[in-house]
Amino acid sequence: MNLQIFMDDFMNKDDLKLLTKDAGLLFDCPAMVVDMAFHPVSWHRPADFDDEPFQATIDQGSVSYEAGSFLMGSDTQARFVKLEDSPYKRRFSLLVTGGAPVGYLILVDVNHNLAQENPHLFLSVESALAKQLRLEINRGSSMQSTEESVLQHLLEGRFDDEAVFELQAAAAGLRFFAPRRVALVNIELYKNTNWSENALRSTILDYFPQSRPLMHGGSVVFFLNSDPDMNLFRHLAEQFSLRVVISAPIGRLFHLTGCYAAARELMECLLLRHAHPFAVMAEPYSAYMMLRRLAQRADLALPGVRALAERDRADDSLYCLTLYTYLICHHSLQETCARLFTHRNTVLYRVRRMREDFNIPIDDASQHLALLLSAALMLMELGQEEHLMP
Repeated sequence: MNLQIFMDDFMNKDDLKLLTKDAGLLFDCPAMVVDMAFHPVSWHRPADFDDEPFQATIDQGSVSYEAGSFLMGSDTQARFVKLEDSPYKRRFSLLVTGGAPVGYLILVDVNHNLAQENPHLFLSVESALAKQLRLEINRGSSMQSTEESVLQHLLEGRFDDEAVFELQAAAAGLRFFAPRRVALVNIELYKNTNWSENALRSTILDYFPQSRPLMHGGSVVFFLNSDPDMNLFRHLAEQFSLRVVISAPIGRLFHLTGCYAAARELMECLLLRHAHPFAVMAEPYSAYMMLRRLAQRADLALPGVRALAERDRADDSLYCLTLYTYLICHHSLQETCARLFTHRNTVLYRVRRMREDFNIPIDDASQHLALLLSAALMLMELGQEEHLMP
């Protein structure tokens, strides 16, 4: 097998299974294409190849969540991963077309030679597989009405009309599905060594039997029928090394798209700040997330507060933080000092300077909201936004 035969099949046959087989023959190894929901779409398995994780993925119709954590780390640079269940390394790479990821290619390095292959050969093969996978996904999308496919499409925001969605949901058996919240679980930290077991999925179903867990966008998503026990979620986060965000209440199922998008945006923010496991509710972060939307409009801040920020930047002082804290503490000097771990006289001095030197109308109730938002915007501009988070 050579690249020309592979490309001829790509141009003339319109068949992902054939292309996956061609890729396996080209690299002389077992090959598997997995979609973004971590379902195996096509594979090439030589007759003499016996490997438990490979076979388990085919039998179960999905890559385990634990194995998915390895795939999530794949980007434009391929990764080689050794699984304890298998004697072979895997080469994981992301399949991208039109700038959008559509799936993954897994090559099993049975001959220990993939690291020496020409990188341009991989790029050619991955580009063709990505395009073919996208074609087959688009070809089948309008006809899918399974429970999981409807939920996947809803998460992706593909339904513009609620009536159309209701018809699809009813056809998929979701007519009476009315979850209260959605849980978004990042599994990048979790590395279970047993590919063939799906311990995380089993645990979710044990605690939440009707939660319909699925993989979406590289994360585990499942649904809650009641408000969550956060002690339980914090326990699960520590046990499995997870990062978890619980969405705001969904309302009607059609509103899942917005609730999920907000939870995902919050997750992306928290991942930048926390390398350790966590479990949080979305509601306490709502004000912070709204402020993030305003972060590029620091020009809206009151002039006096902008001047405070300039002084903080020049002298490494804490006037903006003191103003923000004093305002959220409703002018309570005692509470402000406790929150800032700062002596009473220091806080009094800063408040006096704000009044006298910067003309901050700190006692004008009509200016309270404008001052509070201005101080928050300046804290974000100064890189001190952790003080805005719950």
